[in-house]
Amino acid sequence: MAGTGGVAWLVCGRWTKWLVLALWIVVLAVAGPLAGKLTEVQKNDNSAWLPGNAESTQAADLQKRFQPDDIAPAVIVYERPSGIVAGDQAKAARDAEALGKVAGVTGKVIGPVPAQDGKALQIIVPIKIDADGWEKIVDVVAEVKAVTEADPNGLAVYLTGPAGNAADSAKAFEGIDSTLLYTTLTVVAIILLITYRSPVLWLLPIISAGVALTTAQAVIYLLAKHSGLVVNAQSAGILTVLVFGAGTDYALLLVARYREELRRHTDRHEAMALALHRAGPAIIASAATVAIGMSCLTLAEMNATSGLGPVSAIGITVGLLVMITLLPALLVIFGRWLFWPARPAYGSAEPTATGLWAKLGTRIALRPRLTWIVTAVALGAMSLGLFQLEAKGLATADTFVTKPPSVTGEEALARHFPAGQGQPVVVIGKAAAAAQLRQALAGTQGVAEVAEPVIKDDLAAIEGTLRDAPDSGRARATIDRIRDVVHAVPGADAKVGGITAMTLDMNRANDHDNRLIIPLVLLVVLIILGILLRAVVAPLILIATVVLSFAAALGVSALIFRHVFGFAGEDTSFPLYVFVFLVALGIDYNIFLMTRVREEAHHHGTRRGALIGLAATGGVITSAGIVLAGTFAALASLPLVAFAEIGFAVAFGVLLDTLIVRSVLVTALTLDLGRWMWWPSKLTAVHDRPAEEEPEADRDLETVS
Repeated sequence: MAGTGGVAWLVCGRWTKWLVLALWIVVLAVAGPLAGKLTEVQKNDNSAWLPGNAESTQAADLQKRFQPDDIAPAVIVYERPSGIVAGDQAKAARDAEALGKVAGVTGKVIGPVPAQDGKALQIIVPIKIDADGWEKIVDVVAEVKAVTEADPNGLAVYLTGPAGNAADSAKAFEGIDSTLLYTTLTVVAIILLITYRSPVLWLLPIISAGVALTTAQAVIYLLAKHSGLVVNAQSAGILTVLVFGAGTDYALLLVARYREELRRHTDRHEAMALALHRAGPAIIASAATVAIGMSCLTLAEMNATSGLGPVSAIGITVGLLVMITLLPALLVIFGRWLFWPARPAYGSAEPTATGLWAKLGTRIALRPRLTWIVTAVALGAMSLGLFQLEAKGLATADTFVTKPPSVTGEEALARHFPAGQGQPVVVIGKAAAAAQLRQALAGTQGVAEVAEPVIKDDLAAIEGTLRDAPDSGRARATIDRIRDVVHAVPGADAKVGGITAMTLDMNRANDHDNRLIIPLVLLVVLIILGILLRAVVAPLILIATVVLSFAAALGVSALIFRHVFGFAGEDTSFPLYVFVFLVALGIDYNIFLMTRVREEAHHHGTRRGALIGLAATGGVITSAGIVLAGTFAALASLPLVAFAEIGFAVAFGVLLDTLIVRSVLVTALTLDLGRWMWWPSKLTAVHDRPAEEEPEADRDLETVS
């Protein structure tokens, strides 16, 4: 058993396996109650999403001096196409008075304000939205709707504005944790049942992933509670997908290698020690790639993105620890019968040696250069769909898969009032310059109305109504013009905020994050691959294939979004999220394959090693890819376009990477380049052995250094 001591034996030794199990039982007992409190520390208010140093964020902080609470106005629109009558006016007035008494409504209720065309009225209701606002605002909006319910005499009533949008978004996120968890569990269970064809074995990876998720949630809760880590509904939902998807991938690789070793060793403890010793480096390198890649997100300007970084890294790290300690212990505790009815008996033939992937490798080996050229050209053609990508942000009406009530209300509001009504631009500056700021704001193209300044101590706040829809490109251009003129007012030190300014700053922050983080993640992955494979050529080629795979996945996704799903565009954060998930997670499969190829190359040469590596890992990597694709596809169960797009693009990209890039493109390139893949390492000196010179001795008795 040379080379299999150390940590591997500590995890799966004859008696130490029980210590590992006991340790994780204690951890789970402590972590369970803490994990259940994660929703208590989630921050879903504006500050949890906005860029930290953006002007709109600074304006929002200053605005608290005038209005201590975070306010999301609800806009109530009363519409009668034939014209508003006296009874309608009276009802709206009664509603306005009653709305001021609704719990959660803060400040003055404005209106009813008549439309110039005489066919509508509007009331603006300020609703408090705090750290728990995403949950509470649904109830407040429901009460507001109950007060203003439609009149049976033909008066239509709509609720829209930021509060209406927030309530619809909250409903879309409602049950995100349970929906994603149950969907992910179902997908993983089905795929594992098909992969293992065992009624019992699939339970251990799922149990281990459940322990990992619970532990990760507990750690994140403690950090959010005591160290200021920002967690929101988005990052908490993605955590579930990441832990189950990546954790199950690691489990699949380990179990596959364990099953190989069980055919070569009578003692299951020895077999697991060897499996951990040989598969462990690839699993650890894979997890390190994902964790470090996700940690790069902490450099993002967007608070929502920067918070996702450490949350994801913690999830991946905990998942790794569970899958290389608890899972091996459980596997050796239960023994070979877990694999029933296809138990891997000692001395039985390894089925992968003559399976589908072995046959595919043989076909690729006939013309490897032609294979990789044709494959690369096909992926390049798929990348042309990038010209259809419009990651410039989504208008409110386009953020939902179906049309919610708040969007219908927006359409009614736009029919009768200035499009920016209820979502004003806010200018805050020195009180001494209030008159000049108001004049500058009123004279800006795209501003319909300007209110009188409100003075508080040494500051003045001025609200303006935009002529264009607040989520439109024209409205964002107006914000830039406003900033130009108010910044030019001497001594005003003006800041421009409001919903439209926030959207503009978020889009620009996302653009900055794309330019910074995408190259950084590529560099991180390249360095890790270089260290793992001890080469220069192989990491550069693998990075090139991953980038090509990413471009192809994005290109096809853009075409599908536009011409099949009918989506209006993509969120500005879409390319970054898809890139990080695809590159950090997709590189796993190249790591799994190439570490095995490198191991085999020591004994057989690179070309023969590539065929053995593909045959040995093809089935497990494909299963892992399907699991990961299925877990990300679960995001499409949420009725939000941004999540549906990320889920589809990542799922498609993972399948593309698993089935085409890793199995065909990378294998063909390895067969074509041969030993030069490992330049400048000493492995370039190992020539390929003809098949007739292959040693018959059991090569697995040796330890690959």
